[in-house]
Amino acid sequence: MTTAGWFLLVGALLLAMGLTTSFLQRAPVTSAIVYLAVGLLVGPTGFGLFHFNPLEQSALLEVLTEVVVLISLFSAGVKMPVPVSLARWRVPVFLALISMAATVTLVASFAHFALGLSLGAAVLLGAIIAPTDPVLATDVQTRDAEDRDRLRFTLTCEAGMNDGSAFPFVMLGLGLLGLHELGEFGVNWVLADVLWATIAGIAIGVAAGWALAHISARMRGDGKEPGLLDDFLGLGLIALVYGLSLWLHAWGFLAVFFAAVALRQTELKLFDAARKIRQRQHSDSPQEHQTDASSHRVSEASLIFKEHLERLSVLVLVLMIGGMAFVDSWSWRAVGLAFFLFAVARPLSVIIGLVGTGTPWRLQGLVGWFGVRGIGSLYYLMYAIQHGLPEELALEMIHLTLVVVMLSILLHGISVKPMMNRFWPQKKHRSQP
Repeated sequence: MTTAGWFLLVGALLLAMGLTTSFLQRAPVTSAIVYLAVGLLVGPTGFGLFHFNPLEQSALLEVLTEVVVLISLFSAGVKMPVPVSLARWRVPVFLALISMAATVTLVASFAHFALGLSLGAAVLLGAIIAPTDPVLATDVQTRDAEDRDRLRFTLTCEAGMNDGSAFPFVMLGLGLLGLHELGEFGVNWVLADVLWATIAGIAIGVAAGWALAHISARMRGDGKEPGLLDDFLGLGLIALVYGLSLWLHAWGFLAVFFAAVALRQTELKLFDAARKIRQRQHSDSPQEHQTDASSHRVSEASLIFKEHLERLSVLVLVLMIGGMAFVDSWSWRAVGLAFFLFAVARPLSVIIGLVGTGTPWRLQGLVGWFGVRGIGSLYYLMYAIQHGLPEELALEMIHLTLVVVMLSILLHGISVKPMMNRFWPQKKHRSQP
């Protein structure tokens, strides 16, 4: 497809989505389904107007998916309700750790024994498709920091963390394939890839988010507005935290998510404390209190810009996914893997991870179904290819992962609105513990 054709296609899609947004909100489909359908129609599956080769363009696709996931993780982090508490975060933490490990184990077993992949390739495949996606799961995500819906919070918080918690398993799979140093008896993997990279990533994110919140609050002072560019501050925080994490060999996805969480939590606490002090010192009018309470914050001011970037990125990337698929991509091996993941591995891993937590069965069932796979899986796949995955194995991984992602977009996209309305009405399940 020519440059003019790309501009025409993307421009027409943007106009169509902008004009029909109210219709799509009522329709039982998501915007990602529309983008995928268009991609399949103009790609090799349909008219063949363009074909995107993920193997040849793996370096470009790695960067694109990496940036989109980072923006999405930041957006998810600043939507986390205040305050952070063990009672509220226990379920998503168990999902991101225990259920993640269980999913990788189940998928790796299926890939090894049913699909005939080697142990290393099976573990790598499990790690690639195990994490839920913070990018495509917008219809089951927390809408804002005031959203107290328990299901949305659980899915958003889990997706924010398990993009980082999947990385040790990616490195394990690469190590078993001889592409990463695991150390004797896996000691290097445990110490460096599991413990250090995870703890350091969380620490870097929390420290950076806390610091930016204090700096911006101090510069704004007593209701003053020094003209800070909140969009730049948010993007700068993402880049700084991620770059520092890469330099220190920590998991940058975890760092960015927790930087956003710490930024939002700290900003609200600082502004609330300052408002209470001023209320005690001055007899302000109610209108002044209201103005002070709505003071600009980096987290919420930069969120709007990040969400626009995220929507545009999803449009482009899902179009590209459609342009990667051929008619013969839909093999029984790939379809069988997808349905095993959706119907067996994901629900069973949720049950395993939440044993003893007292989580209602209805919540477990919906969390078990709405494990959307998407852009994060593509990033891990491109990451593995860039780290020396053999071409034949890389093609097999691309084939399997693409079908899983496309079926996830279709099945979860079609079912999300009817199931949320039927089994999780907002008015009945709005409150958090």
